[in-house]
Amino acid sequence: MISGANYIGTKLSKKGDKQFNTFNPKLNIPTEWTFQEANEEEINDAASLAKTAFTIYREFSGKRKATFLRAIAEEIENLGDELIQVYTQESGLPEGRAIGERGRTMGQLRAFAALLEEGSWVEASIDPAQPNRQPMPKVDLRKMLCPVGPIVVFGSSNFPLAFSTAGGDTASAFASGCPVIVKSHPMHAGTGELVASAIIKAAAKTEMPNGVFSNLNSSGIEVGQHLVTHPAVKGVGFTGSIKGGTALYRLANERPDPIPVFAEMGSVNPIVVFPSALTEKGDEWAKQYAGSIMLGAGQFCTNPGLILGIKSTSLDGFIATLGAEIGTLEPICMLHPNIHSNYEKAKQELSAQTSVDTVADYNTVVAPNMAQQRVLTVNGTNFLKNTKLHQEVFGPFSIIVRCSDASEMEAILAKLEGQLTGTVLGNENELKKYKTIVDTLQDKVGRIIFNGVPTGVEVCPSMQHGGPFPAATDSRFTSVGTGAIRRWVRPVSFQNWPNEWLPEALQNKNPLGITRVVDGSHTSNAL
Repeated sequence: MISGANYIGTKLSKKGDKQFNTFNPKLNIPTEWTFQEANEEEINDAASLAKTAFTIYREFSGKRKATFLRAIAEEIENLGDELIQVYTQESGLPEGRAIGERGRTMGQLRAFAALLEEGSWVEASIDPAQPNRQPMPKVDLRKMLCPVGPIVVFGSSNFPLAFSTAGGDTASAFASGCPVIVKSHPMHAGTGELVASAIIKAAAKTEMPNGVFSNLNSSGIEVGQHLVTHPAVKGVGFTGSIKGGTALYRLANERPDPIPVFAEMGSVNPIVVFPSALTEKGDEWAKQYAGSIMLGAGQFCTNPGLILGIKSTSLDGFIATLGAEIGTLEPICMLHPNIHSNYEKAKQELSAQTSVDTVADYNTVVAPNMAQQRVLTVNGTNFLKNTKLHQEVFGPFSIIVRCSDASEMEAILAKLEGQLTGTVLGNENELKKYKTIVDTLQDKVGRIIFNGVPTGVEVCPSMQHGGPFPAATDSRFTSVGTGAIRRWVRPVSFQNWPNEWLPEALQNKNPLGITRVVDGSHTSNAL
């Protein structure tokens, strides 16, 4: 049952005087649930509990934390149909999407649990002392990754489960040894509360310290601002807009003690289409990309918003097929009236730009909050001149650029901002022939794809979900996959430390049995 309260550690609390409802975009009416926004006292209490919990939780073994993560996955599953029903009501997304995202969320938690049980992620390295070294003795130095402290996670609008309350940011922070305070997304606060209750149950079952997790409701920006500036908070995870992410980044850097904000933000995910892709599989690629543009009403951060090709009759054929195919697809409900309104505004603004033509448009009357898709085309010269055309449109929208030649294509890629993904369609010979284009694209993205679509993000150690600004605030890190744990840790060296007082990962006998770098060699042997 949804209470509408905040979780301040294990305690449900409704001390604030501001209330709000979530919204059912498919029915176009508010939901039945009313939520109490956290006030300053509740924010401070959550932060204080998290700070105290950190002193305990940071000392727990990897196996103990893994037990906690697995218990969270089990409790999420135990929520059963209620979670799926609330998810679909608050998001307008179909049941199949809800079930799939729940599975991904549980899978992420279990992946981090497995990482903890193996243990080598701490990157332990040991350089033993050499007291007889000449001309100077060498001290004993040992280094590993250690958690930084309480983390604030902002739930995302487009993934109510996988990027929200118990999503990748939360799972990776828990795995690192950091408590988490979630600023629940107002569009799916009910979904968030249910998942929060699962985390609280799991924490109780596995005897985690009170304050290892809190969940705060908020309909505006004030709660988030207070959390980011609170001295107990040591890091922030965010998935959302460039405007929101950069605002938090600035706020965090204006603190007396600046903290990192790992924000995954906007991206148009450029697609480079080489000639062979058009002549050999043009119609097939056009049909695949029509589906990719429409997937989830275009509300994925990896939506293909920009397609680049060299002008030719085969490119014209690709454009015609894409336009015809996407025009037959039924519009899908967007997450919220505000998101739909923003989509329509951005779509119309770009469509009104000079020298832009419409390839496909869905003009049939639809129900409220349904995203009517649109594909535009423009030549390379005008795209280069007009940087407004570079911006992301969050929805089923894409621009196809007719480049005059390979040099213009390269120039366009060089002018683009940082992106999450970039895709190349073609053959292996073209990778060599157009190497400077491929290299330019690689410099702009976190993940470069060959002959595929960017929508769909595999959760695994090799995934990089991030990219140069403004795709993310730090391109060295990922928000998807087990590598996400590195955002919440820092390296600490122990010099000449007594063996029995070292962390187990650095002790001579290697009681954890992990792989370490000892004198420059990888080994799991004891010293």
